Amino acid sequence: MANAEFGTVFFDEMTFATYDGEKWSETSFVPSDKLPLHPATHVLHYASTCFEGMKAFRAADGKINIFRLDDHVKRMQNSARCLHLPVPDTEQLKAMIIDILAKHRDEVPAFPGSAYIRPTLIGTDQSIGRAAAPTRTAMLYVLISPVGDYFPADAKMRVLLDTEHQRCAPHFGSVKSGGNYASALGLILSAKEKYNTAQVIFAPGGDVQETGAANCLLINDNEVLTKPLSSEFLPGITRDSLLQVAAKLGYKVTERNIQATELIEWIKTGEVALSGTAAVLAPIGEIVYEGETHHVKQGGEPVNAKRLRKYLNDVQQGLEEDSFGWITRV
Repeated sequence: MANAEFGTVFFDEMTFATYDGEKWSETSFVPSDKLPLHPATHVLHYASTCFEGMKAFRAADGKINIFRLDDHVKRMQNSARCLHLPVPDTEQLKAMIIDILAKHRDEVPAFPGSAYIRPTLIGTDQSIGRAAAPTRTAMLYVLISPVGDYFPADAKMRVLLDTEHQRCAPHFGSVKSGGNYASALGLILSAKEKYNTAQVIFAPGGDVQETGAANCLLINDNEVLTKPLSSEFLPGITRDSLLQVAAKLGYKVTERNIQATELIEWIKTGEVALSGTAAVLAPIGEIVYEGETHHVKQGGEPVNAKRLRKYLNDVQQGLEEDSFGWITRV
């Protein structure tokens, strides 16, 4: 696993359930390397799918800590409603995640590794004539991937600040669906080819939103600043966690709109970082804006981002008290 690409190694089994148009089946354990689908399956043609990404950590006492399980289940249910998919049952989905981790607990790596949890919901009607109709049937399964760091704690990324394009359809940005990631992919690849950047911060019309796969936080010694939630981008659970951690550590937390020009001014002395389940909190070192490279904090260390990330990681591992009620123990 140590040399494997993030998210390419899986537990041999996954938990699995189906919806027949009226009710969910009982959960079963099935092999994780195959999925029976007819070529006309709704999801393959009309993108009737959503997913979640969360993590579980091996604590010092050997228990498994699932981070913010209830909140991820709620967000997946919201995505399902927006896509008009059958909504997973709360207790069944939670049990699907807990049970697979309990059965394969020895495969959860020690920190900085974790178990990356990917519940996935897909529409399964066998029809290519329902482009304007929702699927009535569905599959729900939970994949688990033992992973290391997505970005090392000391990594500093180079990104493009794009004031022209939107990541995805603005009314649909809060849904965790593959189509939103696909819509940003070409723009990310184009920026990489032209500017040698790893990601794009989308700021249509100058309004700083998020990257293709993570929320954006501005941080200095006193304050954490980010855009307020809207339908245009994903309500990141890591984002929310970091804002609560920041408040506990004494930072002023501000949620308001941020202009691209303000971001460029901020990084003269402050930090900017990307937050997400995989990335945790990944500092940015360089921002390309209007063809010019701007060095964040004049190349200085992202001390505040590292402080926030460490505190959050310590809560996840059980090294810091879970005063927020975020951990489900397995």
